Amino acid sequence: MQLGLPFEHEPPVQFYFVRHRRARRYILRVDNDGRVRVTIPRGGSRRNAAEFGLRHLEWIANQRTRLEQSRVSVLDRNVMRARASLELRQRLLQLAGDHGLTVSRISIRDQRSRWGSCGYDGHICLNWRLMLMPPEIRDYVMLHELMHLRRMDHSRRYWELVAAAYPDYQRARAWLRQHGPSLR
Repeated sequence: MQLGLPFEHEPPVQFYFVRHRRARRYILRVDNDGRVRVTIPRGGSRRNAAEFGLRHLEWIANQRTRLEQSRVSVLDRNVMRARASLELRQRLLQLAGDHGLTVSRISIRDQRSRWGSCGYDGHICLNWRLMLMPPEIRDYVMLHELMHLRRMDHSRRYWELVAAAYPDYQRARAWLRQHGPSLR
């Protein structure tokens, strides 16, 4: 939409205008598609609305940047989850085979408070965010869950199984305590 203002070049932002009889001031909004809406208050004009919008070009640019970053982060997350579904499954099955264990089912989830879990039926759930960790820490989490197939508790005997499968497990646990919260 042309603003009807004397510009040498095309304006840097194309606005669209909406009149609102109860609005008391001009309001800017950047829509999800990046378009910029200016709400015109009672008694306001399109010319003043356009001038208002042009005074806030930096704010508009910042909003568009945030919008683009959120789109990219959603895309990155979806790509990472798809990769996790394939790679974590393959690695878990490999580790299970190396230790003579059988997994009945594998789920890759978006969990907030757990890296993984193991059910009595042999169903292992893994958090897709394991992909954000170093591979050796990821292996520790998977071996931790696999050892639950042998013992469904966190007793001293369970930790002996974990230590036999992953001797440096205490370092991995320390890494998770230190860095894990920032990955959630």
